Amino acid sequence: MAEESLRALAEKLQEACLRLGLTVAMAESCTGGLVASAITDVSGSSGYFRGGVVSYSNDAKIALLGVPQALLEAHGAVSAQAARAMALGVQALLSADLAVSVTGVAGPGGGSASKPVGLTYVAIADSTGVDVRRFAWAGDRLGNKESSARAALELLLLHANAVSRSADPDPAAGGAPE
Repeated sequence: MAEESLRALAEKLQEACLRLGLTVAMAESCTGGLVASAITDVSGSSGYFRGGVVSYSNDAKIALLGVPQALLEAHGAVSAQAARAMALGVQALLSADLAVSVTGVAGPGGGSASKPVGLTYVAIADSTGVDVRRFAWAGDRLGNKESSARAALELLLLHANAVSRSADPDPAAGGAPE
């Protein structure tokens, strides 16, 4: 099965968010705004998309998203901890129901033995907490950026659909009339 395009994922996300009344925000580093671009390529995205922050530098992560400098010094910008702090920071900044962050090493330079090119963390903050996922892509710079953007959109869609499922009454629990 072929991978869905970023636009197709953004269309599905929009449909789910508009149906459920959810808002979305994002903090992007290694994707450089690619996730926000995919979302805003779909007409009507202003109905749910609050905005995003491209926080490419550590200074931007600190100043715009409130990521603690000590966290970046201890774990680095490409870490689960930074992704979590970025998602929570943009969620608070833009008052969104769902907030996603992406941070990674797109390449071809910048990698190390402990953080190789392609290493990416995607985090999503919602009302239940923060879910952080680790990925290791094997593409070139553009491929790694696209794979990271796809992972962010898929995670947003997964969480939006989870909200949808939790909102459905469970007939077995006596919550819905017959």
